[in-house]
Amino acid sequence: MKKFFTIATLVALSLVSCAKEQSQGGVEGEGRVKLNLSIDNVVEVTRATTVIECETPSEEDFSVTIEGVGHTFSESFANIAELDDYYFVGGKYKATVVAGDVTEEGYNKPVFVGSQEFTIQPRKHVEAEVVAYIANALVKVEVTEAFTNYFVGGYTFDVVTEAGNTFEDVMGNEEPLFVAPAPFTVKGTATKQANQSGSEGVTVTLPEFEAESVAPQTLYTVKFDVEHAGQATLTISLNDEPVESVVIDTELNDNAQ
Repeated sequence: MKKFFTIATLVALSLVSCAKEQSQGGVEGEGRVKLNLSIDNVVEVTRATTVIECETPSEEDFSVTIEGVGHTFSESFANIAELDDYYFVGGKYKATVVAGDVTEEGYNKPVFVGSQEFTIQPRKHVEAEVVAYIANALVKVEVTEAFTNYFVGGYTFDVVTEAGNTFEDVMGNEEPLFVAPAPFTVKGTATKQANQSGSEGVTVTLPEFEAESVAPQTLYTVKFDVEHAGQATLTISLNDEPVESVVIDTELNDNAQ
């Protein structure tokens, strides 16, 4: 899949991590850290990657947690700027930056998370490069032209997440859903063409698709297709890999509404 957008770089004041040998005014054995933050909105898609167009947060939107590596330390900061005046005892640390809440699912609700280890040196100012990646899973539902031609009476799809959120008629929005990286279900109904006798088209309940293994920074496209090879067959694919096929004129008619 082609890349449609370039990676959005938020802050890139330094290209390499380094220790600047300058006095910082802290007590003996203490030093400071500066985090240089950049944002990467690339997601995985079936052995390839693509860049997602979405709203990217500013540096001020990122909270920071610093934890000791190999020693006991934990401190939280409302934003990256608060680190400018904070002194750390010499040693190894891990910084984790977060913008957004992954439990707030919906359209254009990306969450970015990144982490980086750094080492504080006495009376020095160290810099650490931190890249924040998309922490959500993304979901899209698509249908083929053959599906549309078969179910000429219309169709609708809902996405239900493990958190219990239901997003109705997702086909009405071309943008992907940002959801927690947890199992989700796609449910749908579709209406076949009215017959020549004038009867209304039959509405059928489509098989549910359940995604169980869901990872962050990954786009999941669920596609519904209809194939004619002697009989009409509904095929469900996940990222272009078929996962289920159902004969429409028999199995689906049992679920007619």
